[in-house]
Amino acid sequence: MAEVHCGVVSSLTVAVVGTQAATPRSTLLSLDVAGRAFVPVAGQAVLVRRPGEAVGRPYSIACSPEQVAETGRLELLVVHDAESATALAAQPTGARLVVEGPLGAFTFPESVPERHLFFIAGGAGIAPLRAMIDHALRGGYDGQISLFYSARRRDEFAFIEEFASHAAAGRLALHQTVTRDDGMDWSGRRGRVDREHFESALHDAGDTLCFVCGPSSMVEDAVAALARMGVPAARIRTERWGR
Repeated sequence: MAEVHCGVVSSLTVAVVGTQAATPRSTLLSLDVAGRAFVPVAGQAVLVRRPGEAVGRPYSIACSPEQVAETGRLELLVVHDAESATALAAQPTGARLVVEGPLGAFTFPESVPERHLFFIAGGAGIAPLRAMIDHALRGGYDGQISLFYSARRRDEFAFIEEFASHAAAGRLALHQTVTRDDGMDWSGRRGRVDREHFESALHDAGDTLCFVCGPSSMVEDAVAALARMGVPAARIRTERWGR
């Protein structure tokens, strides 16, 4: 079971301070929370809506608490998978949005006795894992960190330059796979996540804390593979959506 952090849930009206293409199908939306009492736990989410809308849409926070404190910005990875999401991603600088949160129990624990961290992301599921990885690195975690990242196509890996930089510096082991890309210039792994994919990334099943985030089908496949490899259920924490 994931550790539950209730925290203080607030409703804030904030301004858009930047938008940046993260992939051809997603936008990194930056919101101004400087000076606000907004302190998330790595992995949490918020509900976001435009003024006048009755219901907000959930988005995982894509930056660590340390980044929020340093920059005064809240970063959200918005995938253009619905008309409302596309409209949100198109908001101009200065536009006002209502943010409720932080929310959610898919969080990084206060202490990690395990010697290995294994993050598994599918598509936009990378957002909360990016927050967790940055938090772990800044917090001085001295165990081994591995990231297994699955995307539909080779140009749909958000934040990949950041992760590649961490990998080059020896701060994490990066593993990627694509599920739909048939381009001949992709030399990495292909196909849906399974035990074979994890064999090169999971080194000590009994001493590894796993975080899995993505579409429900991917999460189910990943959890089943981890269980077959001997990872205890208590060391597998998940967040999922849709199919």
